[in-house]
Parts: sequence; C-alpha cells; structure tokens
Amino acid sequence: MSLARDDVYEVLSNRRRRFVIHYLQRNGPRAALGTLAEHVAAWEDGIDVEAVGSAARKNVYTSLQQFHLPKMEKLDLVIFHQRDGEVELTDVAADVDLYLEVVEGHDVPWSLYYLGVGALAGGVMLGHALDLPLLVGLGDVDLAVFTVIAIATMALIHTYYTRGMRLGTDGPPPEVER
Repeated sequence: MSLARDDVYEVLSNRRRRFVIHYLQRNGPRAALGTLAEHVAAWEDGIDVEAVGSAARKNVYTSLQQFHLPKMEKLDLVIFHQRDGEVELTDVAADVDLYLEVVEGHDVPWSLYYLGVGALAGGVMLGHALDLPLLVGLGDVDLAVFTVIAIATMALIHTYYTRGMRLGTDGPPPEVER
C-alpha cells in the first residue's frame, strides 16, 4: 500500500503518533502498548521513563488505544493487536521518513542550500564562459572537479546535520530536547 501525501502529513501532524513511530523504529517493530505509553509520556514530559506517573501513563495509554493507533492502523502504518495489547510497525511506516525534513526556528530548508550550491557552480561556469579574469585559466576538468566537490561537500554536511533528525534513531525523538 502506498501512502497518500495528505494522509502522511495528517498522521505526522500529531506528536504522539510521531513518538510511536520513533519508538517502534528504534526499539524493534513490536511493543506492548503499556511500554509504548510509558515512553511517549516520558518524552512528552521530558522525564525518564521511571519517573512517569500512573496518571500520565494512563492518559497516553487511553489516547493511543482509542484514537491514535486505530488511525495509524487505518493507514496501514501499524497493526494494533488490541486483545494482546501490542502494536506492530508495518513496512509501510518506513516510507514516512521521506516526508520529514525538520526545520526548526529560523533554519533554512536543505533544498535552499542545494539551490545555492547549484547557483554557485552555474555562476563559476558562466564566469568561465565569459572569460572573467579569475576564471579564465580554468579548464573543463577543473570546472567539473569544482562542481563535484561542491555537491559532495554539501551532501556530507547535510548527512552530518540530519543524522539525528530521523524517527527511529538512537535517543529521544528529534523534537525532544537532548
């Protein structure tokens, strides 16, 4: 099953559902609802799992059981075994990372950085074609090497900065303060 873009954004618009996906991707595709509720409550309150009170756990447990997990199951992101009290991540859920580019505060989306690198490379090539003094001595191989290095450098920087912004990575979900 392929997810419709609007459905993915609807599911990801809720923090509890993002936390569910993060927990299951990080800790294995299957978990007890109680364990899941404890971790989600801990992340929401910014506390250790051991410090989660019964009221907070029950609140999260009930909302997951009655609202969030059925919604996620309808989209085939999870299988909710109500009788067993277990939640299982489906293969479809792996595709949701494609929709997540966490841009916080006044940060600029990565697509604009790549656009800048493309404009820089294009400007260097145009300057070379127009025989501008600084670029006239470059050969075609030099231009190609410059372009490849610029793109590869940007990709390495992008990979470095976004490694912790994916659901299912080590630690708490990306939006929880570390």
